[in-house]
Amino acid sequence: MLSVSDAEAIILNLVRSLYNQQDTEVVDLLADNRILATPVTSNLDFPHWDNSAMDGYAVRYEDVQHSSEETPAVLEVVEKIPAGYQPQCTIKMGQAARIFTGAVMPAGADTVVMQEKTRLEDNRVFILTAPKPQEFVRHKGSYYQAGTELLPAGIVLNAPEIAVLAAAQCTQLRVYRKVRVAIFSSGNELITPDKPLQPGQIVDSNQYAIASLIRQTGAEVLMLGIVKDDPEVLKQTISQAVANADIIISSGGVSVGDYDYIEQILESLEAKIHIRSVGIKPGKPLTFATFPNNSCLYFGLPGNPAAVLVTFWRFVQPAMRKMSGLADNWLSFVKVRSHSELRSDGKRETYLWGKLHLIDGYYHFQVAGGSQTSGNLINLAQTNALAILPVGKTLINPGEEVQVLQVRFFRFD
Repeated sequence: MLSVSDAEAIILNLVRSLYNQQDTEVVDLLADNRILATPVTSNLDFPHWDNSAMDGYAVRYEDVQHSSEETPAVLEVVEKIPAGYQPQCTIKMGQAARIFTGAVMPAGADTVVMQEKTRLEDNRVFILTAPKPQEFVRHKGSYYQAGTELLPAGIVLNAPEIAVLAAAQCTQLRVYRKVRVAIFSSGNELITPDKPLQPGQIVDSNQYAIASLIRQTGAEVLMLGIVKDDPEVLKQTISQAVANADIIISSGGVSVGDYDYIEQILESLEAKIHIRSVGIKPGKPLTFATFPNNSCLYFGLPGNPAAVLVTFWRFVQPAMRKMSGLADNWLSFVKVRSHSELRSDGKRETYLWGKLHLIDGYYHFQVAGGSQTSGNLINLAQTNALAILPVGKTLINPGEEVQVLQVRFFRFD
């Protein structure tokens, strides 16, 4: 049985990030939540020209450097410059231009005096305070210089990045294609949610939960349905998935029961099994395998719903994020105060689900009420974090620090 950290290292070391030309595609500017495949440059400076950061008056600093309410500088207003207007005048000694936020600075002017520090009489403006040199002037290229890297490869395109690209007039973007993930559930006892429930049967919630998690991670999901505990059918399903997917995820069928065929089927398909069990609670029976001459990865998750979600968040999601081309931030751990008493038997690294709350300006973890067992699906609702109790740690008291894994990422976050 591998430790959690060893299992993580094995998985991430075997994940091949998308990087070839065939793993990319060109999309338009509105394709958010995609991962940039090549660095972006622009032929525009930001700002595009010297412009005003304030409504006020564009002046020459040397004309107003000694201004005060008692001895104001008095300047002739020779032009009004709204945003989007090209100035026509050059500001000379004793002159000023009325200017608005974002408007182009006129030639000759080097400073803006905010309007609250002035008094206008006819076409003369009285400067009532001495500004700083170049105050309220945004200089051309001070944010970004044309031809340099604007955005690096390997980042997620969300609202701020889309705004930058729109401003830079980059309307066609090369991004990594979506990772294709095939999923199925294994078990004779399973039925779909739309079927009447008979004694002894179990509604397959795992496939729907996994599909949702895959979409949240920005990947494409291929749902293969429920596969009965029949070795030939299972083998055919997995073979089909290997040919069409980058990652295969099954739930159930990886324990040691008489009907758990997954591992022997993987071996018959010449897959190399790297992980069979992990010292994690819940989620000990975890299978991870790779196929020869193929970059396809196989994750065999347990059947219990809490174990499925915990193992997906801990092992599958970071693998998907790396494969998708994301440069870093595959997992997000933070230390917070525990609002609850947290207990474990200390034998395995234990993950308790619950929520992060903001209390008095600090985040605290509150464990979900009710039973923290792998078969309890109900209290998983609204989970956004997993508290981690390492091996040997049996108790964390309220108010003590605990490491948590954030699991509700904002889609790539």
